[in-house]
Amino acid sequence: MTALPGDPRRRHFLRAGTLCSLGAGLAAALPAAAARMPPSPLARVRGGRIAGQTEHGIHVFRGIPYGADTAPRRFQQAVQEAPWRGVRDALAWGPAAPQTSGEGPGSEDCLYLNVWTPALRDGGRRPVLVYLHGGAYNNGSGSDPLYDGSALCRRGDVVVVTVNHRLNVFGYLYLGGLGGEAFADSGNAGQLDLVQALQWVRQHAGEFGGDPGNVTVFGQSGGGAKIATLMAMPAAQGLFHRAWTMSGQQVTAAGPRAATQRARRVLEHFGLRDPQALRTLPMEALLEAVKLRDPSWVEDTGLYFGPVLDARHLPTHPFWPQAPLQSAAIPMVIGNTRDETRAFLGHDPRNFALDWETLPAKLEREQFVDLPASEVIAAYRRMYPHYTASEVFFAATTAGRSWRGAVEELEARARQGAPTWAYQLDWYDRGGDADRLRAFHTLDIPLVFHNTRQPGSRTGTTASATRMADAMSDALLAFARHGDPNHGGLPHWAPYSLQRRQTLVFDDDSRLQDDPRGGERRLYAQVPFVQRGTS
Repeated sequence: MTALPGDPRRRHFLRAGTLCSLGAGLAAALPAAAARMPPSPLARVRGGRIAGQTEHGIHVFRGIPYGADTAPRRFQQAVQEAPWRGVRDALAWGPAAPQTSGEGPGSEDCLYLNVWTPALRDGGRRPVLVYLHGGAYNNGSGSDPLYDGSALCRRGDVVVVTVNHRLNVFGYLYLGGLGGEAFADSGNAGQLDLVQALQWVRQHAGEFGGDPGNVTVFGQSGGGAKIATLMAMPAAQGLFHRAWTMSGQQVTAAGPRAATQRARRVLEHFGLRDPQALRTLPMEALLEAVKLRDPSWVEDTGLYFGPVLDARHLPTHPFWPQAPLQSAAIPMVIGNTRDETRAFLGHDPRNFALDWETLPAKLEREQFVDLPASEVIAAYRRMYPHYTASEVFFAATTAGRSWRGAVEELEARARQGAPTWAYQLDWYDRGGDADRLRAFHTLDIPLVFHNTRQPGSRTGTTASATRMADAMSDALLAFARHGDPNHGGLPHWAPYSLQRRQTLVFDDDSRLQDDPRGGERRLYAQVPFVQRGTS
């Protein structure tokens, strides 16, 4: 049958003929294209063989299991992943932990990590950098674009690893006080996942061209707090050799009394008496617990989850009354950003319109320190007479909420004589909306990763941003390689001491400064420090 012009059958024949022609052309082209494509990089890990992909010269393996599905062992220490046959694709991110954030709902089968490396099995003994994500102990994962390790690999010839682990009620609900030995691991299960991940890194560093004897853990916000906690956990001793924390401290842990009080609240919410019943609740139902009001706070704040002083896995508070003895020889960098709380409080336009009459009540609610707001405001007006009421608000909440833990850790390390460097990020890309948020919480993440052009970065892409990324990422790389963050692009960065409190201020004119914001430090030193949520 002949198809005439305009006949639908003619269009079908023409399309079929075109596809046949394309198919023949593709068939001829495929061998040439395949020859040009780099072969999938293959690695052997304890579970079996894995296939990654090469991206701009860096071998990337995503979603490598380092533990088994935690659902059958909810609230218990995880076990190793089951082995597999053949080659397992490591091309996609593993599931995030169960959570209520945008990455949720997640999965209890969440023990996965990701690796970026310049080479495999070449005996390169490169420094290994393991990043622990933020999100307090409640949310987040190792797959954020800002954590892409490619730039660090290319810039510093290092191996980069990011990790997922159990969070919130699944990783830090302490049931040991109510359920006995069967729940002895529950309050620190998320930390034990990190220990297991670091054990995996030590076992496999050589396969990925890394040095198992030179592992740096680095992390921001909750990631830094997790690192501070690991430094006091006997099970983590020897698994890492340098620590770099950014706006994340853990001075005290939750005591067993407070942690048990929270566990009771969870049981009451579900109408249960026996903690065993929590093991079989659907994951999505159990996640409701993160929305419960915390009994220790006045304002309506979600239930606190974090490491627990369980006399088993965490025998002492991480940094009180002293820095952990087991980590005294580990070089450490402790940093914060100059305007931390603008990330949390800077999205409410009313906070930029405060006056001296409305400031006291607002500050009373948000500074998290038991000092009279009137005394705090008077002190700031003496120290910074040019500040507006809103500038006092952001500065005081930063010093009272975010910065105090860093000072506590720095002082504890200095008393110990442990090698420690302090930094403060003052830099931000001046102009426009950046002038409102300034050097806000999380701004240093894309700078240390040198990922200023990645989705989610709010550094801008100016020459100034590139210079700051050069300075901060090179400091991290120098620290990972030598245990000292100094490099040729910075003024000399002296370790922190109680006599001078030396701090590297990262800015367009980066400089070493003695005791920056010393007046603010002395103001808040009038009251004892207990990490919020741990009592």
